[in-house]
This record gives sequence, C-alpha cells and structure tokens, in this order.
Amino acid sequence: MALLLNIDTAVDGASICISKNETVLAYTEHPTPTAHASWIGNAIKNLFTSNQLSMNDLDAIAVSNGPGSYTGLRIGLATAKGLCFALDKPLICLNTLKIMASAVCDADTDLICPVIDARRMEVYTAVYEKDLTIRTPPEALIVNDTSYAALLDGSRVLFTGNGVPKLQQVIKHSNAIFSNNRYTAANMPVLTIKQYVEQQFDDLSYTEPFYLKAVYFNKN
Repeated sequence: MALLLNIDTAVDGASICISKNETVLAYTEHPTPTAHASWIGNAIKNLFTSNQLSMNDLDAIAVSNGPGSYTGLRIGLATAKGLCFALDKPLICLNTLKIMASAVCDADTDLICPVIDARRMEVYTAVYEKDLTIRTPPEALIVNDTSYAALLDGSRVLFTGNGVPKLQQVIKHSNAIFSNNRYTAANMPVLTIKQYVEQQFDDLSYTEPFYLKAVYFNKN
C-alpha cells in the first residue's frame, strides 16, 4: 500500500490530495490562480494534520507537470521537489493532458482530446485512445474550422478542458462532443500509483516543467 501526495497547479485552480494507492483519502482545493504560491504550503500541512497523517509516511510525491500555466507549473514542481528533498521521497511527474484524459476515459466516445487554453485561439492539446494510449502527442495548436477534421471524419472525439469554448466557436462536426468536466488532483492517483509501481521516478535535480512551448523571460 503506497501513501502518495498529488499536487496540481497546472491550469486553473490549485488542488492537492493524499491517496493510498488509487483511493483518495483527503482532498482540498483553491480556485484563485494568482494565490497558488501563498496557499499551497499551508494547505499541504493542514491536510495532513487534519487527517492525522504524517508526511514522513509518504512513499512518493506526484505533480501535474504540464503543459499549462507557466507560473502554475513552476509553483507546483518547486513545491513537489522541495518536499521530495526534505523528506527523501521520489518524485513522479504526470502529463497534465493525460490527467485530463484519464478523468473522462469512461465516457462513451472513441477518442479523448484534452485542450488547455493557451491564449488567443491557441490550445495545448493531445489525442488519446480510451486506454490512454497516445494517438497524437502533445502540441500547441492554433484552432480553426479544419482542426481535427481527419479524426472527426472517422471517430467520435470527446473534447475536454478549459480550451473547449474556443473549439466550440469553430468546430461544428457531428462527431465532436464537448465536455465541461473539470479535472483536479483527485484524478491523479490512478496514474500516480501506476508510475510508482513501475518505479517511473523523475530526477530531482534536472526535471523541469513541461512547458511545451519555449519560455521567454523579460531581461529588462
């Protein structure tokens, strides 16, 4: 039985959960993206204390590592790394798009396409089979009325995520299904435990957020 901490600050709100294998033991969230940094440390401490659990008993720490908000990803990974170093625990990084797909994998559809708003008409996206095998790897895509046309001609595709409103403006294909489902850290344990069992751990020193696009910093 593995005790796991799951952290998500990748997209909209922030959320954390403690899980034993696939089962969520405790969960909390914060809806304001601009307050992730000030919220997350105390939230983790309080979640363990209020559930009479010890962080020393953790077997691993998992984080949703992108793509997503650049600031959110940095906060999430920095928090996870800091705890891993302090507690001498392994780090597990999960792809945010895969977490989103996993959250709706029971839906009656052929393919799952998570989409994250990347400003203007751009989204971060990937396409997954129902068993979460990747059909189309993660990419940054500017959407228009021909986006996903080849897939939609032969398959019913479920689009999910905060990028859905952009797609609904331009994609009118009858095989396009749009979901308002919101993923959280509570959707992570089923993926976290799999990577834990398979010992798929990430390097604490060199792992960086999966931004998908190049990051440019203002040097002024």
